[in-house]
Amino acid sequence: MVDVIILDECLPKGAIMKVLIAVAFGLTIGVLMTVAVETHTVSYIGHDEVAAKLAKGGNMVSTPNYIVLGSHRDKQGGVEVHDKETDVIYVTDGTATFVTGGTMIGGKMTKADQHLGTDIKGGETHELSKGDVVVVPAGTPHWFKSVPSQVSYFVVKVIQP
Repeated sequence: MVDVIILDECLPKGAIMKVLIAVAFGLTIGVLMTVAVETHTVSYIGHDEVAAKLAKGGNMVSTPNYIVLGSHRDKQGGVEVHDKETDVIYVTDGTATFVTGGTMIGGKMTKADQHLGTDIKGGETHELSKGDVVVVPAGTPHWFKSVPSQVSYFVVKVIQP
């Protein structure tokens, strides 16, 4: 309390509030910079783990902003819609018929912001093969409609707040 009285005597009227706001702002910036540094961690996944994730599927990196996973299919999947996730899919091996857009049929929420359905009415069909990339924006129905033999792929899920 004595420090405040001394400051009040040394500073013009209203300046103490400005100093306190400046200090609070500085502390806030410091905290935000610390959080930003923590989210810029480099992730390294060795080739053995990558191969295992592509063979059986599974997460490689998971953060609040994105997820990187490997996936493998030997049959069709269900129709999916993610409300807050954009999927960036890179095919590493095999082929599949992939449908995007249109309207999900038989959809129901399976967990927060995630919907599964049985079919897509309309939409665009893509014949995927090794080296192809598909970007599926959040809210867009998508479906591995058929997988003649097998398909392996990376998915980067960019998560919207």
